[in-house]
Amino acid sequence: MKITNLTITLFKWITEPWKAGKMQFGGNIQLGVVTVQTDEGLEGHSFLGSSGQGADAYVGPLMTLIKPRLIGQNPLDIGAIWQQMWGMHRWVSLRAIGAVDVALWDLAGKVAGLPIHRLLGSCKSQVPAYASSAWLPTPEAYGQEALHFKSLGWTAYKIHPHGIPQKDIEICRAVREAVGEDMVLMLDAMWAYGYEDAVRVGRAIEELNYFWYEDPLSEEDLYNYIKLRQKLDIPLLCTEYAPGGFYGIAQWVQQQATDMLRGDVAVVGGITPLVRIAHLADAFHMKCEIHHGGNSLNNVANLHVTMAIPNCDYYEFFPATGANKYGLVKDIEVDDKGMVYAPEGPGLGYEIDWDLVQRNTIQVLR
Repeated sequence: MKITNLTITLFKWITEPWKAGKMQFGGNIQLGVVTVQTDEGLEGHSFLGSSGQGADAYVGPLMTLIKPRLIGQNPLDIGAIWQQMWGMHRWVSLRAIGAVDVALWDLAGKVAGLPIHRLLGSCKSQVPAYASSAWLPTPEAYGQEALHFKSLGWTAYKIHPHGIPQKDIEICRAVREAVGEDMVLMLDAMWAYGYEDAVRVGRAIEELNYFWYEDPLSEEDLYNYIKLRQKLDIPLLCTEYAPGGFYGIAQWVQQQATDMLRGDVAVVGGITPLVRIAHLADAFHMKCEIHHGGNSLNNVANLHVTMAIPNCDYYEFFPATGANKYGLVKDIEVDDKGMVYAPEGPGLGYEIDWDLVQRNTIQVLR
């Protein structure tokens, strides 16, 4: 089997603008369907782009630098192809590399007639989801949203606060008071603090029995993460945007700068490196909690990895409003026990809404 072509179909994804922390999402976005075609008629698919940045930001280098190197290769040589693409990461976004890698895994699953998590080695069939907030105007609004999801059977809620330390403590306190002690709560500070404020907020949420403290400092601030971990008892969850991707993770473990590792198929460059990060964490008996993927098919790919590793306890549903769900006939759903389940179809196992894609197509890059 040989790769004969790679195409990208850009189509409209229009939503009301929203934000999490200080980051902006939504509006008039272009989502892309990446299709890897073969000489045997089988195809692999993935989505490129997110509600924060559309696929049009990534397609140029993908088509000019990655595509020519794919043509003629065996699509099942996924590891070898990923290493070739990684060699171009200085010029090609990891999100574009990740989209190709996910499409190749989708194709491999279709060839085998198995879901991707089976190819990776399934560890479980279900995990609890946590509702991950967008930016909300008041502490009370966060508390009300958390209480709403608790009433639906969800067991965990994560806050994306305002990035103002004292205000964020008030938000965290309001949520704990709203839901009581029997709901798991997390805080994602989204790199908002300096060291001193990170200590203050960390100590406050320790007293509130928060489950983890995510990304309080900027992603390159390894020195202060080491100090912060020594100061706090609450587990730190870092490395979502660790410089160097998979190859930048080792120093976080070696220098004991975090308690848990982080990643997703978009930001680390696909299923291939995400599995490697999870296995690295597992070798040190660390958790690897997988981040949301920015679009529906990336979230499906993340879910396959979650089911194939023993050390990821949760599925992130971000934002809790569902604004990132788009482009599939049926998306991942959380049941009344707060659980999501392993995909069962071959490859990614979720069907793209081709009618929606066709109605909203902007252009097809061949």
